Amino acid sequence: MSLETTINTNLNQVPFIVLRNGRKMPMIGLGTWRLQRKASEVVCDAIDVGYRHFDCAHIYRNEVEVGEAFKELLGKGIVNRNDLFVTSKLWNTFHHPSMVRQACETTLKNLNLTHLDNYLIHWPMAYKDGEDLYPKDANNKVIFSNVDYVDTWQAMESLVDAGLCLSIGLSNFNISQIERILKVARIPPTNLQIECHPYLNQHKLMEFCKAHNIVVTAYSPLGSPSSPYAKPGEYPILQNPKILSLAEKYHKTPAQLLLRYQVDRGNVVIPRSANKDHMLENFNILDFKISSEDMDILNSLDFGGRFMIMADAKGHPHHPFENE
Repeated sequence: MSLETTINTNLNQVPFIVLRNGRKMPMIGLGTWRLQRKASEVVCDAIDVGYRHFDCAHIYRNEVEVGEAFKELLGKGIVNRNDLFVTSKLWNTFHHPSMVRQACETTLKNLNLTHLDNYLIHWPMAYKDGEDLYPKDANNKVIFSNVDYVDTWQAMESLVDAGLCLSIGLSNFNISQIERILKVARIPPTNLQIECHPYLNQHKLMEFCKAHNIVVTAYSPLGSPSSPYAKPGEYPILQNPKILSLAEKYHKTPAQLLLRYQVDRGNVVIPRSANKDHMLENFNILDFKISSEDMDILNSLDFGGRFMIMADAKGHPHHPFENE
């Protein structure tokens, strides 16, 4: 794994990680989960700011709107397809190998693209097949499927063979689950997307991925203030006194400090914002570096504080957080 730099449209130096397939993955991207404005408008603003990496998913239910922006921007020549890095994710109800290609093609149609740069299995748990993305029984419990994610992975590999995806990877998998994939993989995963911030710094999982040439993408790097689940910790991350003190030291906002924390660890980071000023703020983290001593302070805040617990899937044999 190596780092390179390039120049984007607003003349900031944007770091890239080169994936095992040679594709350059920008280390700063825009998350599109729970956008509070129309996604097409958000994407157009992000392109204007300088973002070229966009993180999408079928379950976010806004890929059609994101695709509207891509169609307009590409059609007008405002951006070239080769300049974009687009990730999407296979949802839990499409894990059966016979459904994987159709799910990918639906995402491509929604996004107005002919290929994805990166396609991930969103979660290791399979749900009952069908159009209902959260199939429930009479007791309002999610209906699980016994499809094994190893079989799903082999269907994902065929998407690369067909040119529909340039790289494939995983999201929310633990070490033992990744090891199962690696044992059978003809095309190894290039990317693992996980919740990652000072309260859950994922050091062990990061070291495992580094040893296997898997790039880590950190989601919820600011502590996911809009998470539907309980908020762990005495302080919200952005209000933690140690983080506030370090942000003041570097003359940055707490959000900028936490995003730089991920980049300095070698992780891709995908903050979500629908506000153009906040997008610019999140993007403006390239003019400083956190000292090793201050990185130690940030790492010391870890207590396994997870925001995204995926409570609906508790009891599933492949739930990644119950047997870590």
